[in-house]
Amino acid sequence: MSSSSDRTILVTGGAGYIGSHAVLACIEAGFGVVVLDDLSSGERARVPDTVTFVEGDVGDGELVRRLVRESGVGALMHFAGSIAVEESMADPAFYYLNNTVKSLALFEAALGAGVRSIIYSSTAAVYASGGQASVAEDAAIEPCSPYGRSKLAAEMILKDLCVAAEARYGLLRYFNVAGADPMGRSGQGSSASTHLIKVACEVAIQKRPLLPVFGDDYATRDGTCIRDYIHVSDLADLHVLALQRLEGGGESFTANCGYGVGATVLEVVAAFERLLQRKMPVEIRPRRPGDAPMLVADSSHVRQLLGWRPRLDTLDQIIDSAYRWEQSR
Repeated sequence: MSSSSDRTILVTGGAGYIGSHAVLACIEAGFGVVVLDDLSSGERARVPDTVTFVEGDVGDGELVRRLVRESGVGALMHFAGSIAVEESMADPAFYYLNNTVKSLALFEAALGAGVRSIIYSSTAAVYASGGQASVAEDAAIEPCSPYGRSKLAAEMILKDLCVAAEARYGLLRYFNVAGADPMGRSGQGSSASTHLIKVACEVAIQKRPLLPVFGDDYATRDGTCIRDYIHVSDLADLHVLALQRLEGGGESFTANCGYGVGATVLEVVAAFERLLQRKMPVEIRPRRPGDAPMLVADSSHVRQLLGWRPRLDTLDQIIDSAYRWEQSR
């Protein structure tokens, strides 16, 4: 990242996995950063000491307005939220509260206090699970879980509020984020994670006994689900490019964040076995509710729009960085 700005960004969830990597990318790009995080899943140690850190709730409108005004915040990156599909099926009310209601309060407070550029951390889970070869931004919208629906509702709220406030937004729909900062400054933290590569790393260091594979009877090349894995540091770079576009007067946009390459669960397992030079203990289990058979991005729009050029876009690079981070913990 070579461009710089004297603008300050409020980053919600900046002590979390993706948010902490975005904080590092923003600092490297010359932005000032204020992190707001309730530490329900984030870790204070992930936030550099040079960054202003505030422990608090993103749904606290009064706090958000004060932070924006006192810190001279001109832009918002909103990462805070809950992300587990299976958990959302069991407790949808919590997901609508955490992902939708609190996002409404945050957006309303930030825009009311003068923020005019908002980058929102959304998800490919908003798309219909039709098993198409790749998903473009104009694909059918039909989330199959409360998680996806709660994120979609927040997208719609943000669009409407930005139109009314004459502000600009970037909606970034993530595919499967994985990996860790190559310099070892941050990585995925929670041991309660359900993310495949994170769980596999914990199996690799014998923190967990085995790797569950949920379903081997999908209509895919080996029967397991296919996902588009994107390195978290490449995704963080993409956020900075997105913000620079809005700050430079660019129009609001929606963009998929992935590489356009899918890997099956068993291909991820094989990549771990290459790295470890041993077999991984795997257990085939029934399908999970809410899991789509295949989710791969058409990433042509974001590459063209933002000039994004990933640096770490192989499965082996993603897994190697994630494994090294897990070992260091």
